[in-house]
Amino acid sequence: MGSRLRRDEYPPASDSESSDSREGEEGWSDAGEDDDEDETPEVISLLDDRVFPDVMSMLAHCREKHNFDFLGVRQKLQLDFHGCVKLVNFIRQRVHEGLPVTEELSWADIDHEQYLKPVLDDDAVILGLFDLPDLKPAGADAVQNGDSAVLVDDLLKRNTELQEELARVKAQFDSYRVAVQQTLDERWGDADQAEAQSSSKKGKEGEKKEDDSKYYWESYAGVEIHETMLKDTVRTDAYRDFIYNNKHLFAGKTVLDIGCGTGILSMFCARAGAAKVFAVDASDIVDRAQENVFRNGLSDVVTCVRGRIEEVALPGGVEQVDVIVSEWMGYCLLFEAMLPSVLHARDRYLRPGGLLVPSHANLWLAPVADQEYVADNIHFWRDVYGFDMRAMQSGIYDDARVLQWASSLPPFSSSSDNTTTSANNSNGSDTIVGPPSAFKLLDLYTVTAADLSFTAPFASGPLVRDVDALDGFLVWFDMFFAPTRDDGRHAVDVAATADAWARADPQDRVAFTTGPYGKETHWKQGLLLCKPEKGRPSTKNDGAGEEEAKTVAAPRKKGDEITGDITFSVPEDHARGLSLTVTWDGSKKQTWALR
Repeated sequence: MGSRLRRDEYPPASDSESSDSREGEEGWSDAGEDDDEDETPEVISLLDDRVFPDVMSMLAHCREKHNFDFLGVRQKLQLDFHGCVKLVNFIRQRVHEGLPVTEELSWADIDHEQYLKPVLDDDAVILGLFDLPDLKPAGADAVQNGDSAVLVDDLLKRNTELQEELARVKAQFDSYRVAVQQTLDERWGDADQAEAQSSSKKGKEGEKKEDDSKYYWESYAGVEIHETMLKDTVRTDAYRDFIYNNKHLFAGKTVLDIGCGTGILSMFCARAGAAKVFAVDASDIVDRAQENVFRNGLSDVVTCVRGRIEEVALPGGVEQVDVIVSEWMGYCLLFEAMLPSVLHARDRYLRPGGLLVPSHANLWLAPVADQEYVADNIHFWRDVYGFDMRAMQSGIYDDARVLQWASSLPPFSSSSDNTTTSANNSNGSDTIVGPPSAFKLLDLYTVTAADLSFTAPFASGPLVRDVDALDGFLVWFDMFFAPTRDDGRHAVDVAATADAWARADPQDRVAFTTGPYGKETHWKQGLLLCKPEKGRPSTKNDGAGEEEAKTVAAPRKKGDEITGDITFSVPEDHARGLSLTVTWDGSKKQTWALR
């Protein structure tokens, strides 16, 4: 039996059924309302139904009446707060099941995540653990009992650990000293000047990339952004429906959730029967996720891991998982550059034949013409309360805009499949003037990080009405959740639309669109606003800018086709940004940035 604390460390036991307790009950009728504020929770004994005013009195009772020394067991096992919580719930579970409780316990008996979930709601014993006396150093009681050999062994072991730690620190210091010396040499010109400048430039570039990622993770540490995503029912319902409708794919499986955020997807998987879920996030939000998991009684299934998936090791030495789930999509699909992390995890952890959720994505583009929008957002700056503020227009065509484009029902089909033109239902007032063109499919099982920078052709036509000018292009994406991989029954084509694909098998498939004809999502669409087209010379100056005054837009006729290429790339100065370049009509070319 392990060392035990002395009897004088316990206060006298308090019997809840004593006359003092009964007198206290009779006094309730005379107590004022203010006494309610000072009421302390009653502490229910771990081993019977007695009630005590504080934890120490209850523990003294357990020792004297039941020969169970809680503090002695805590000392023997060197339990921290969480270890004590597990011990409390272990004891209560044993008592609830009518099983004996003895001091002959080991850490293996209580080291289970299930014992982090309270057996007794609002258990005052757990709250009172903060008031327990401090643990004695391991081996302290052994000295008191004359067992100096145990202490000597512990001290020798600790000395070896400290020596190893000192050696590591010394090595780190030596490396630091060398780095400082090199920096000083470069600063004072002892190294070649050109090499110093080159090294400095590389260092700044590396620091900038790290800063981009640091800002990215910090931006996800707050509550508001997660509230926005959770309230996006198109997004959240899609993940929930796929997981719950396909519980057989998750039951008993090991799941990896990348960028877990609040832990919502991990908890979906746990409720669907997953045996183990690893919820990984580099943001501080992972602390909230861990608490959410605990409060929902899922700590025995979901383990939260802080860090980048490229750098962490999964607990327990896990080398493979059965399912990877992640909500990695950004504006225009690839903004924020999170997909490469998912692909890294796929290649490192996903077992052969494993499942990716979601499984596919495709990208769409459509031409837009809306002079009212241009007037409200571009020409607006020409006269602001009587002042010329055209200086504010500088760079206005350089950035992609994220917005929900106002549009009527699709003029291209009688269904949600927006890939074919129908003259019978064309809507001349619609601002999307050509059929959407699917230009890229990402099969997440086969795509590589290098494939995420690409150039793809598009074609939209014929136009459904005459337009005075092409004002821009609208970009969005559809997401697909296929229940199997390498199965022709659930294949996704580059031009597949979310609604049509999901309706083909509503029991197993789930898909959603972020396009203008579907329910609004927090991703909205990306608007690439075109600079004014140069057509025939203008005969008047109506107050437009110098470039606009020299030309007027070239009109386009109903039935025309717009063809070209679109390029997705990562800006050199923003590792998590996105650059989009469109060429059309043979010679027109423009680049937009998402920052």
